[in-house]
Amino acid sequence: MGLQLTNKLEVSGVSKGYQEREVLQRVDLEVKGREFLSILGPSGCGKSTLLRILIGLLEPDTGTVRKDGVDITHAAPADRGMGIVFQNYALFENMSVSRNVEYALRFHKVPKAEARERARQMLEAVGLEDHLEKLPGALSGGQQQRVAIARTLVLGPDVVLLDEPMSALDVDTRLSMRTELKRLQETFGTTMIYVTHDQEEAFAMSDRIMVMNGGVICQLDTPENIVRAPANEYVQTFVLDNLQAKLDSLRRFTNGKR
Repeated sequence: MGLQLTNKLEVSGVSKGYQEREVLQRVDLEVKGREFLSILGPSGCGKSTLLRILIGLLEPDTGTVRKDGVDITHAAPADRGMGIVFQNYALFENMSVSRNVEYALRFHKVPKAEARERARQMLEAVGLEDHLEKLPGALSGGQQQRVAIARTLVLGPDVVLLDEPMSALDVDTRLSMRTELKRLQETFGTTMIYVTHDQEEAFAMSDRIMVMNGGVICQLDTPENIVRAPANEYVQTFVLDNLQAKLDSLRRFTNGKR
């Protein structure tokens, strides 16, 4: 499945402030269907605030959010057909893996037997069929992340938002989860918007990258075009120089293990 030409989301003139500080400044954004878009920037740049506005956990001070051409700016989160995966996974520690996923469906009034079967199928899709009755505490960080993703995908959202979901994982697990996320996106045909402060992660996974700083978009383009023509000195320094430094460090580490 490739990108769709039509816009899945349209953000127009969205601003948000807290205590006289403007966190988002009239942001305009279009996201294509089935696109993997990374929002890349440092802490405090507004990327997580934008994500919460998209899902409906925050209302913007100004501007509109449209999905498939319909204004959803003031719609409840449950009415948006979108899902979100948080950094801390937010799993119920006293429920089994299967029950965690079933709970999302039961909350939406899906009958018990159907919820159990759909949960089983989704957990099988993310490779956790052997862990259905375990508690989250018995799983690795990467496996817990898969449960959180399964719980989101089982509701059938066509847009999935991910808020720094890999920041607590070790390097090897993060690499395998990158591959898993891309596979799941391809399988389910979802649009994914991925918030991160990790340059390498954004470049490895994205169709396009939106670089943010100080509540504004500095550049929104393909990884190739950002490398070829950074929009300003900030993009050059925060994105490309840091990316090169990480690649150089990885190269030294790899050579040192030989």
